[in-house]
Amino acid sequence: MSNWDLMMPGMGLTAIGVTGVTIAYSGVAHTFVDGMHALTGLTMFIGLIFLSAGILDGGISTSNRAKATTLVIISIALAFGTFALTMNTSNYTITLAGLLMGIAFPSIVIAYLAMKKPQYAKPIGAIVILASATGIIMWFAFGFVSPDTYMINEPIVKDVEPEQKVSSTSPIFAIKILKDSATQGNPDYEPDVAHVPKGNVIQWTNEDAVAHTVTSSVDFGDTFNSNMINPGEKFLLDTANLASGEYEYMCMVHPWMVATLIVEEPKEDVKVVIPQGAGTQKEGQVYFDPQTVSVSAGTTVVWDNTDGAAHTVTSGKDATPDGTFDSGLIDAGKSFKFTFNSPGKQDYFCMVHPWMIGSVEVS
Repeated sequence: MSNWDLMMPGMGLTAIGVTGVTIAYSGVAHTFVDGMHALTGLTMFIGLIFLSAGILDGGISTSNRAKATTLVIISIALAFGTFALTMNTSNYTITLAGLLMGIAFPSIVIAYLAMKKPQYAKPIGAIVILASATGIIMWFAFGFVSPDTYMINEPIVKDVEPEQKVSSTSPIFAIKILKDSATQGNPDYEPDVAHVPKGNVIQWTNEDAVAHTVTSSVDFGDTFNSNMINPGEKFLLDTANLASGEYEYMCMVHPWMVATLIVEEPKEDVKVVIPQGAGTQKEGQVYFDPQTVSVSAGTTVVWDNTDGAAHTVTSGKDATPDGTFDSGLIDAGKSFKFTFNSPGKQDYFCMVHPWMIGSVEVS
């Protein structure tokens, strides 16, 4: 047979949990954390109801255990209440404290009367309910007819700077949110440590089947925050607006997903020349000058075509592209550039003249 003493609070807490998660995921809250804040508030109120019922069950207890429990509860409440009143900058702290006191004091009085003088509990309870209802009605009524804005604070108007738009000409640094990264222990962001030259635009692409965020960890999103990135969507961040340095970021929905972004001062480009005659296969002919270059991660390599014929710079080996980069046809006098972000050796060749090969070694 079902235990209703357990089922009732279980159903109540489950309903509150579903409400909080819905607020967090549905976009009603600005961020996932705001939704969790709403959930903790709801849980606090339901907890107070059960706590009061437990303490007053069977009358007001005078045992030492009950006194000790009450003392601990009061101490915790006073400690956090003092912190809330003195150590935060919320405009609604005093309002919340007054609301809690307005609920607590009449409840204590009615509970005491119900135990000691039950004949007075019903009339006094009715008076308190009528007074509360009248106060609420008057509050809203005056709010609608009064020119005063005591119900809703006037918004603080600040000088809004023009929105920073991502430059379409800035180099793109690609980071993937990997498939199945929502499972704890799986690889999540790739690369896990990204060295990005300042001025590049970072593009996170969500390749997973669930939503994720890209949120700066230390300040919980004050530096950058993507909000929810749905499957297949992208988030762009212009590093020109960030100071050089190291930034740890995480997914607010799956906080075990953590990675590091290192914004570095731009490195000097490395130049590779496609010389005259490169399209002719012959002994002693230089096709890419230099044929092999060594660079550090985040360096941009520029290929200048000084030949009279068009060429390509295509990543791959044995005339087989691997999809990392492809310049398309580079006409005479034109150039192509690519930024190497991942360590390792990258071979490349010319699609028109496949004997033209070169490589970039990234450390």
